[in-house]
Order: sequence, then C-alpha cells, then structure tokens
Amino acid sequence: MNMEYNTQHLQAVRDALSPFRFLLCVDLEATCDELPEDAPAQAKLVVEPDQMETIEIGLVVVDLHSFEVVDEFQRFVRPSINPTLTAFCKSLTSIEQHHVDGAETYQEVQEELVAFTARYPSAAWASWGDYDAKQLARDAGLNNCPAMLHGLQHHNAKKWHWKICDCRPVGLKPATEAMGLLWQGTYHRGIDDARNLALIIKKLLQ
Repeated sequence: MNMEYNTQHLQAVRDALSPFRFLLCVDLEATCDELPEDAPAQAKLVVEPDQMETIEIGLVVVDLHSFEVVDEFQRFVRPSINPTLTAFCKSLTSIEQHHVDGAETYQEVQEELVAFTARYPSAAWASWGDYDAKQLARDAGLNNCPAMLHGLQHHNAKKWHWKICDCRPVGLKPATEAMGLLWQGTYHRGIDDARNLALIIKKLLQ
C-alpha cells in the first residue's frame, strides 16, 4: 500500500531517535471496568480510573540501525488493589484470572525488566499514545517505587503516525490496517499490541 508521508515530520522523528540504538515498543494492559448503559445511577465502578493497575507488559526491541526485531519481553503482573479481574477487563484483554493469580508482583516484574533493558543501552521507548507512560507513573505511586522504564525517554508513536501520515488519530489496529499491514495476534493483549506497534514504527521510519 502506497502512502504519502509528511517528510518534515518524518525527519523530525528520525532526528529525535538518532541518539539511540534501540527502541523499546511497549504496550500495557491494566485492570479496568465499565458500567453497562442500563446501569442504575447509583452504580459504581469496581475499578476506579485512579486505581487501575498494570496486569501485562509487552515489549518488543527494535534495532534502529537494522530495523530488525531483536528481542521481546512479556510478563503478567499480579494486581493488589483489585486482584479479581472484572468481566469487562477479561472480555477486553482476553487475560484470564489464572494469568494474574500466578503472576509476580509489580516490584518483581520491575526488577526483571530492569535486568532485561540493561542488555540494550542507548534505548528509548515508545507506546501508542501517552496512556502507557501515565499508567506506569500511576503504578509507581500505588507501589511506592520507581516506574518501570524510569530514566528512558518516552515517545508517543500515535502522534508520529498522525503527523507523518497526515491523518486523524486512530487506534492501533485501525492504524496498522490503514498502513496495509496484517494485524497479528489478539487486540488489547500487551505482547501482541507491542508486536504490531513495532511493525508500524518500522514501516514509518523506513
């Protein structure tokens, strides 16, 4: 599929990434809830927005010199505030209760991630929109510890896409398909979304 790119914005993104050798393409899934349309006025969410906790982190490492995917990291995370997943969360993410019941804590996964990212010095990270960066900051506050990926520069790949392609902001899957790429895996699963994010970024930058 041929697309007209805004070369000015494309060059700006390339310049922003030029100091880095690796780009970590990241997607998070978190505890969540949604009230049905016919819910009574006094009904309350089981999981309030300020209590959302990461339950999966998916990360794909792209070498910015070769544009090859060189590694992946995926972990489920055990939530502590609302340990039982809502029906809405399970439906949205396809993550089941047993996935998080047997998972490590946020701090334990953070330690594993620190060891993993240490293998890729000179790295920045990107996500589809700013939600993931905000969620990691929320997790850090809830767990009284540094945020995952602390100290690494964050980039909003959703903004890259709509500026470079001169289009309106859209979700990750519609953007993937609009670029003529075949969606891989399950939408709203951390590792699958991270893999598709890597596909979009590779096509944009190349």
